[in-house]
Amino acid sequence: MTKTYDLEERTALFAKNVRLFVKLLPRSISNTEDIKQLVRSSGSVGANYIEANDSLSKKDFLMRIKICRKEAKESRYWLKLLDVGENHVIAKERDKLFQESTELMNIFGAIVRKTEK
Repeated sequence: MTKTYDLEERTALFAKNVRLFVKLLPRSISNTEDIKQLVRSSGSVGANYIEANDSLSKKDFLMRIKICRKEAKESRYWLKLLDVGENHVIAKERDKLFQESTELMNIFGAIVRKTEK
C-alpha cells in the first residue's frame, strides 16, 4: 500500500533529507559549490509550493508550480554532479534523492497540465 503524502510535508522532507545527505559527502571544491546549489534548489521546491498555495490568482499559482517543477529538475542536476567517491551507501542515498526529485518534478508537471486545461 502506498503512503499518501501531503505535498507541503513531502517537499519539506525532501529538503531535509538533502540537508542530511550532504553532510555525508566527501569535501572537495566542486562538491562544496554543488552542495550549495543543491541545498538552495531543494529548499526552493517547498518554499514555492507554499507560495503557490497562497497565490492571488490562477496565473500566479501556475507560475509558482512551474517554479517548483524547475527547482526539482535543478535538484536532480546537482545530485547528478556530486562526487560520492567509492561509497556505495552514499551513492544509494543519492539515487533515492534523485528518484524523489524526479517524482516531485512529475507531480508538479501533472499539476501544471491539469491547471492549464
